[in-house]
Amino acid sequence: METDLSNYRKSYEKGELLLNEVPENPMELFQKWFFEVDKFFTEDETNAMTISTFGLDGYPKNRVVLLKKYTYEGFIFYTNYLSEKGRAIEQNPNVCLSFFWHGAERQIIIKGKAEKIAKNLSDGYFESRPRGSQLGALVSNQSEVIDNRESLDKKLSDLEIKYCGKEIPRPKHWGGYIVKPVEFEFWQGRPNRLHDRIRYTLLPDYNWQINRLSP
Repeated sequence: METDLSNYRKSYEKGELLLNEVPENPMELFQKWFFEVDKFFTEDETNAMTISTFGLDGYPKNRVVLLKKYTYEGFIFYTNYLSEKGRAIEQNPNVCLSFFWHGAERQIIIKGKAEKIAKNLSDGYFESRPRGSQLGALVSNQSEVIDNRESLDKKLSDLEIKYCGKEIPRPKHWGGYIVKPVEFEFWQGRPNRLHDRIRYTLLPDYNWQINRLSP
């Protein structure tokens, strides 16, 4: 099979990112961009982000997860700690997050270290989830090989009966991570492939060094 995509072309012309206009703290620029995309580009799932980890087999792996909270400290998402992703983070907490908002012609790439959040915070978020999502966390041995779809459906049906009218407990192997950033790159598409790229690097004194990168 051979497919030639060399004629796929798009000119990026929706914005600019100037070094003399960016804030000192990258979280402030992240929040500004996030709010703008959420308001004006509703076709994007604004909180969808790709997380890259180093797999146990030595290969990097990307997958899309949902950002559930961000603060000046970092970015929080939830998953199964025993999943392929969770086991990779346990071995090597250095991860990369990326947001691509095609409507706004923007992306943000964030390097950081992932660590588990406090159990009570995971409890609080789990309690806020729809019951179907709570049961899903109990049903799925995430990333494990299964025989068929029917086995999942049967397990879900059994748990629906077991917890009918009852509180569903958070599995101990399910919870949140916070990714504490050490580097941000903000990318704004520009014409002629001369895109704007601004990098923030965390310094030992916890200030941020800001540089413009060549496209």
